[in-house]
Amino acid sequence: MWTVRAPASSANLGPGFDALGMAFGIYLTCEFERAESLSIAVRGRDAEAISTGEDNFIWQTAQRVASDLGTSLPPIRLAIDNDIPLGKGLGSSAAALTVGVVIADRILGLGWPIARILDEAARLEGHPDNVAACVLGSIVASAIDGNGEARAVRLEISARFGAAVVVPDFMLPTREARAALPAEYSKADCIFNLQRSALLIAALATGNVSAFPAALEDRMHQPYRAKLVPGLEEILKLRALGLLGCALSGAGPSILVFFERGSEGVCELIREIFANHGHAAEIYHAAVAIDGLSITESHES
Repeated sequence: MWTVRAPASSANLGPGFDALGMAFGIYLTCEFERAESLSIAVRGRDAEAISTGEDNFIWQTAQRVASDLGTSLPPIRLAIDNDIPLGKGLGSSAAALTVGVVIADRILGLGWPIARILDEAARLEGHPDNVAACVLGSIVASAIDGNGEARAVRLEISARFGAAVVVPDFMLPTREARAALPAEYSKADCIFNLQRSALLIAALATGNVSAFPAALEDRMHQPYRAKLVPGLEEILKLRALGLLGCALSGAGPSILVFFERGSEGVCELIREIFANHGHAAEIYHAAVAIDGLSITESHES
């Protein structure tokens, strides 16, 4: 029997659209083993929204990996324990997809290294930011190279900085958030985001406070998604002592908050803005997940 644990993730981090990601200590944990027939049990956050049948996303992903390899997957017993909010921009689908790839790898005895698991997950996801953070942990810069393979480099966030996520009480389907984006961008907007992505990575790694809040500015996705997230415009303009800045977490609607250590209370300001727009919100003070994907195997004695 295997146990796999995949962390939540926040993609984009403001200007790093489809390139930057961060892992959070909120987890999807699954146990699985070969069985006579398919059996799926679910518990935890949003359990009622996770299928226990053949159409379960994790199982479907594992089957797709097997099919792409020209083989089939035998039945398994799968126990899902989920803590990641679904449909809130915290990489719930990336975590589930990554677990599905691991299931196919272990059940079929493929022996894939972590880099191959990441590459397969990125291929299935279509972009590498969430899955790279999920697999590697911490903060990750990623890209798909000319051969279609995922390239990813992780770095550690400065001990001077902290991060949290404010999760509102409504969902925003990724397809709807993607549909709000333009087909093309101006040269000026591309340069704007490139500069800030580079600045953000350097600042997060070195603990340079002076780079904020400019390092979190964005012209590629947040301005177009503001109409889908009540209060987002106010949140992005928010300034307070100890607050480095805010960004939409992935496609949203959750908000990623960067702050100086000891200033965790600034997250209440974001919750108040959501409340002013008629929405309750939870604050997740989950630490950045230094370790990413973990896989352990146990044997019956």
